[in-house]
Amino acid sequence: MRRLELDAGNTFIKWRLIEHEQIIGRGRWLTAEFRAEQLQECEQRPDVVWLASVAGDGLNQALAVAVKEYWQVSLQRARSVAQAAGVRNSYADPSRMGVDRWLAMLAAWKLVGRSCCVVDCGSAITVDLLDDQGRHQGGYILPGIRLMQQSLLGNTAEVRVDRDVEHYSVAPGCDTSSAVAHGANLLLLSLAQQLRSGVPGVDVAGAVLVTGGDGAQLASLMPGAELCPDLVMDGLRWALE
Repeated sequence: MRRLELDAGNTFIKWRLIEHEQIIGRGRWLTAEFRAEQLQECEQRPDVVWLASVAGDGLNQALAVAVKEYWQVSLQRARSVAQAAGVRNSYADPSRMGVDRWLAMLAAWKLVGRSCCVVDCGSAITVDLLDDQGRHQGGYILPGIRLMQQSLLGNTAEVRVDRDVEHYSVAPGCDTSSAVAHGANLLLLSLAQQLRSGVPGVDVAGAVLVTGGDGAQLASLMPGAELCPDLVMDGLRWALE
């Protein structure tokens, strides 16, 4: 059986095709520019299609229609719930938690099975904490690196989304662009230092798992952190299988 997994975020739709639990294809599309014909990049017909999406109803509907017309398969969408796969949601209304956060926690719990910190560095940076019983202890949502730059410089979705760790710098900038970029980096460094020293008021220690487009940069600042680029898609099986 072949399974297509989709992770639709604010900037990119990431996809991977899995057969017998082996990845046989992957890619991504800009969310704002998605077209049904892009499904042709997935060269083999999937038997099931799973979706994690925070991209809005319009995009979700477009994906569902495209998948149905192209492969005659119904899209199965993951949703945040009160409890799944050993993880308990802390929200009074679990459906209000972003499904990307929820799926990343499910995957993280299945990977480590103990207290952990799950950090997703995408358009927003989310930090979520699980204790040794899989109970969500709450979390934080911060603007991501690109969003911070956008708010000051008006960068487009295609600018500085993927940056090499080697280009990371917190040196004082000598022009406006570098001052903004290095200022965002400094905030990321501050987050890494805070996570290393402990989150105020929460007694959760353990593994740190990092995902998202800027995850490599954060992980490089936190010795011992595990970079898991597909953590959200990894969680789909625990929500939908």
